[in-house]
Amino acid sequence: MHKNFLLILASSTLLIILFTQLFNKPTVKQAPYEIQQACAPFDISGIPDLTGDVAYFENKKISVPDEVLAMRETAVLGVSSEERWIEVDLSEQKLIAWEGNTQYMQTPISSGLKWWKTPTGEFRIWIKLRATKMEGGEGRYYYNLPNVPYVMFFENDSVPGWKGYGIHGAYWHNEFGTPRSHGCVNLPVSEAAKLYDWASPTLPSGKWSVKSDKDNQGTRVVIHE
Repeated sequence: MHKNFLLILASSTLLIILFTQLFNKPTVKQAPYEIQQACAPFDISGIPDLTGDVAYFENKKISVPDEVLAMRETAVLGVSSEERWIEVDLSEQKLIAWEGNTQYMQTPISSGLKWWKTPTGEFRIWIKLRATKMEGGEGRYYYNLPNVPYVMFFENDSVPGWKGYGIHGAYWHNEFGTPRSHGCVNLPVSEAAKLYDWASPTLPSGKWSVKSDKDNQGTRVVIHE
């Protein structure tokens, strides 16, 4: 009787263990990019930090290039009679700046990785920053990037500005033409500077950042696959 009880108890315990293993399988942790901020800035002054000359990206220490730290005022380009707009082609990993139907510039980009996809749709630039610090990610995807240059954040009714999606220069990698970012559109620094000068809102003389308003609207950004 006692032996039978112990046998039943052992069998029941084994069944409980088996069911627990079957129905409580560990799940693979994925980055919930839909609810994360992409590349939110630490500040919106836009002033380059001349002491911020070391960055960390995916477990690598990187020196911030001199061209990023160089203080300069934005060039004010002539106003075109045609609407200026920016096209981002995610399937081709390229950006084209247009004046009406005339191409102003084209450059390879790096958009968001699988877990941090760049949103598609039509947006407007809502703020421009000459430089800002960005930090985020975790594990091998951790980054700490002072003086991210020529930043233009965009938004629409579905993707609010606080989510941190933008177009900016990237000095920490040179893999343009392939997805590489946490949701933003990465450009080579020289190309980002050119686009920053061309796009609106227009940066007033002596300023390092500017928000768009009804009298100084942001350039339209169209992102598609």
